[in-house]
Amino acid sequence: MLKKRDHKKNKKTRIKAMETENMNPETGLPVEETEPIREEAQEAQPEPEKDELQTAKDQAEEYLNLAQRVQADFENYRRRTKATRAEAYEDGARDFIKQLLPVVDNLERAIAQESADESLMTGVKLVYKQLTEALEKRGVQVIDRPGEKFDPNLENAVLQGTPDEGEPGTVCAVLQKGYKMGDQVIRHAMVKVVAE
Repeated sequence: MLKKRDHKKNKKTRIKAMETENMNPETGLPVEETEPIREEAQEAQPEPEKDELQTAKDQAEEYLNLAQRVQADFENYRRRTKATRAEAYEDGARDFIKQLLPVVDNLERAIAQESADESLMTGVKLVYKQLTEALEKRGVQVIDRPGEKFDPNLENAVLQGTPDEGEPGTVCAVLQKGYKMGDQVIRHAMVKVVAE
């Protein structure tokens, strides 16, 4: 009988040991029951490192986009101001040249007059030549088109000529030269046009 009791006791101890081996020490539940609970808990809780990393990446991308937009805006601003500055410079140059044109006209009149003082005439011619060369370097072109078809974009008709002075609709005489710089007329030429 003693053997039977020891055998039962050993059997209970073995069963208890087996149960203990399969028991989760934290929960006191069998291991099979706690594993799914643990996996569900891990899935339910997002990993804080991944969230922080993604947030940092999103913020970095947002800052990069912002920096690129600011840089593009600045480049556009620089282009606009450069174009505005160039346009203002050209406007100023045209205004200054427009003020010099009466001086050119007066030098031409002085050269057309006869004078006994040759040194004075040589000096006037040299000044005229130097001034016209400076204007040419700046891109100023003379509008002086006798015998050509009248163009209202370049010339102002102030007198009407007779048919014997040329073909109808043409410039028969230039009373005052005109000037243009590039495509813009600084001063229209004053001309006499043959009537059509």
